[in-house]
Amino acid sequence: MLLNQYIDHTLLKPTATAADIRTLCAEAIQYDFYAVCINSCYVSLAKEVLENSGVKIAAVIGFPLGAMATEIKVAEAKFCVAQGANEIDMVMNLGWFKSGLHAEITEEIKTIKDSIGKAILKVILETCYLSEDEIATACKLCLEGGADFVKTSTGFGTAGATLKAVQIMKQSVGVKAQIKASGGIRDKATALGYIKAGAARIGASAGVQMMES
Repeated sequence: MLLNQYIDHTLLKPTATAADIRTLCAEAIQYDFYAVCINSCYVSLAKEVLENSGVKIAAVIGFPLGAMATEIKVAEAKFCVAQGANEIDMVMNLGWFKSGLHAEITEEIKTIKDSIGKAILKVILETCYLSEDEIATACKLCLEGGADFVKTSTGFGTAGATLKAVQIMKQSVGVKAQIKASGGIRDKATALGYIKAGAARIGASAGVQMMES
């Protein structure tokens, strides 16, 4: 197994500069990571640096709270794809979920998925705010909305990925969707543990350290 091809090399800090993004992309090329994961304002820059490299671009939308209006999320998703993003990582609306507005969540996911054509859609659940039963329910809504991936965390919540959350997500989606573990994954052993539990992608800012350890 080639760990590098599971990694979305991530930089989502609000202070990330254009030079930081160029470095991120250069590292992704050097280590042949699957993708970079960045904020929408830097998609065009990443596209320029990664041209002909084979490294994909994942862009976050509605990040990190997920509380933006659906129309805003759709506009951001369309913008990212137009700028060159191959994948969209959207944050689920936790307030809606906690309010029991499950149909609205499913419809939002479906609307965003429909708006991005062939691009991959990952839905971030922010599992630190959810019970085990809620994680399973959120996964069900993601499947109903047509999501390609369910994802643990933004990295900006009270906690990141946990093995238990990934196991519940795997039990919930089976082979109908893939899983991205992200948030607080900083070493190779931890990353491999998540892959063994069913994760198809690892979101991490420590990819270089993982490859050199």
